[in-house]
Amino acid sequence: MITTRSDLHQALRSPALQRRSASVKKTVRYAVIGLGHIAQSAVLPAFAHARKNSRLVALISDDPVKLQTLSRKYDVKFIYNYDRYEEFLRSGEIDAVYIALPNHMHRDYAVRAAEAGIHVLCEKPMAIHEQECREMIEAAAQHDVKLMIAYRLHFEQANLEAIELAQSGKLGNLRLFNSVFCMQAKEDNIRLIREKGGGTLYDMGVYCINAARYLFREEPLEVFAWSIQGSDPRFKEVDEATCAIMKFPNDKLATFVTSFGAASTAAYRIVGAQGQLILDPAYEYAEELTARSVINGKHKEKTYKPRDQFGPELLYFSDCILKDIKPEPSGEEGLADIKIIEALHRSLASRQPAVVEAIQIDQRPSKAQEIQQPKAAPPKLVHTESPTQ
Repeated sequence: MITTRSDLHQALRSPALQRRSASVKKTVRYAVIGLGHIAQSAVLPAFAHARKNSRLVALISDDPVKLQTLSRKYDVKFIYNYDRYEEFLRSGEIDAVYIALPNHMHRDYAVRAAEAGIHVLCEKPMAIHEQECREMIEAAAQHDVKLMIAYRLHFEQANLEAIELAQSGKLGNLRLFNSVFCMQAKEDNIRLIREKGGGTLYDMGVYCINAARYLFREEPLEVFAWSIQGSDPRFKEVDEATCAIMKFPNDKLATFVTSFGAASTAAYRIVGAQGQLILDPAYEYAEELTARSVINGKHKEKTYKPRDQFGPELLYFSDCILKDIKPEPSGEEGLADIKIIEALHRSLASRQPAVVEAIQIDQRPSKAQEIQQPKAAPPKLVHTESPTQ
């Protein structure tokens, strides 16, 4: 029972009431946590395409110039530094966070948000250890909030049509997946710092792993990997390149190579008994994607113009919050990829194949999740830069 003004104030700030209020208003209020390259180049501009059910109301960073400049640019009311994160979570001013922090910080900021009754949309990779992923999933379940991992390609037309073709039977029984994902990483970039979740598997391999899983719609049984570091001083802490093999049920094989020291490439090929599909590029968010198929000797090509891949994530996640639907991609989807990455690390350490203890995945991306939004104009960046040379 509410008996005092203080009791009333606390009740109004309760997570349950905040969620009911969001449902009534049909708008989810977001804070973006971390204002690095991905946040500035893609996440913040995407809110303009998600006005239907999503609103950017807060920014959190330790850079005062970013906070002041970007809050003015995007007309954001609340700005906080990381030390005041806990305070802001319980202010009653937000319903959800978009976590765009370095990999090693995902677990802490996601769990603290969930414990405050705030929904969590977290950039991939979900975390850097399986246990961290499980703690994020458990916190969301315990506090009745939604948790989604920001796999933007689960809403993107080219990849969803690749899934549709692969599952249609037109390629015949699926046999092989192969991918190459490379870039020239800038010196001193956070991706080159081991303790902060650096390395090609976390940054690029997660795309290849996820693509193989959503095209085959299965989980690998066993993996093997080999890495090189070379002599470039950029790679004193992490791999320059890694090659991986994943064995799936029914003798399907997936291979991929990731590199921080090679020319920009982001392609995959899926091969069946009667045909193949090449998506090149496949993973980019700022350029055209092109699909080329050969089925029973007949060639087809389709080009997909650049679109905003982040606005759809916001629209979809907000809809899940407002309608009380479990998101796909869920926390379990993020966990599945991290389990595979950890198995690959075990293989690298032992120079032997490593078994993957697969988890049950109840939801897979499908064409029904496609959301198209126009590409946003490239914004002017503040105290950040592209990770590539």
